[in-house]
Amino acid sequence: MGLPLIHPDLPIDATAAPDGALCARAMVQRVRWGTGLTQEAFARTFRLDAESLCEIEAGRALPDAALLAYLQVIEWRPEAVLDALDQESRPT
Repeated sequence: MGLPLIHPDLPIDATAAPDGALCARAMVQRVRWGTGLTQEAFARTFRLDAESLCEIEAGRALPDAALLAYLQVIEWRPEAVLDALDQESRPT
């Protein structure tokens, strides 16, 4: 029995040239690490599936287009995302 095959450097865009390819795992980690949160706290704070986040960071899955867009917004304006999530949970 061998170890499971893990591809930690799966590119987000398989059609990108090697010098322009962005690793999915690295992109997700960069955004999360920028917040200073653990995987669990990041998932809870930004209402993401913790298991999916773990799978992406382990290189066993790729984020879909919606998650990539959401992560970009979190990276660029985390306070705006948190404000929007806070507004959503307030009673009207």
